[in-house]
Amino acid sequence: MQPVWRPGTRTGKPDPRLLPKNYGVTFPIFARINVNGPHAHPLYRFLKKSKRGIFGTRSIKWNFTKFLTDRKGDVVARYAPSTEPADLAASIERLLGAR
Repeated sequence: MQPVWRPGTRTGKPDPRLLPKNYGVTFPIFARINVNGPHAHPLYRFLKKSKRGIFGTRSIKWNFTKFLTDRKGDVVARYAPSTEPADLAASIERLLGAR
């Protein structure tokens, strides 16, 4: 299991609140990338194509949208920005137990 973080702002300027030193994270952090539009990063094109959002939308409305993938890289779930990370625990544990 490998969490990743894609920081983002709508202004294109770094937000000091998102710097790793403020949160002490030790997992990889992506560079700023586009997640929507014609210049969307291939990873996000794949994620959005694999699992649509509520009402069938493909676009990511806010940067706290979460995707859960299995060991093979298949997208098994997409979660709204309002979904708390702790609410994913059972789904993650189920995937970790699956072989």
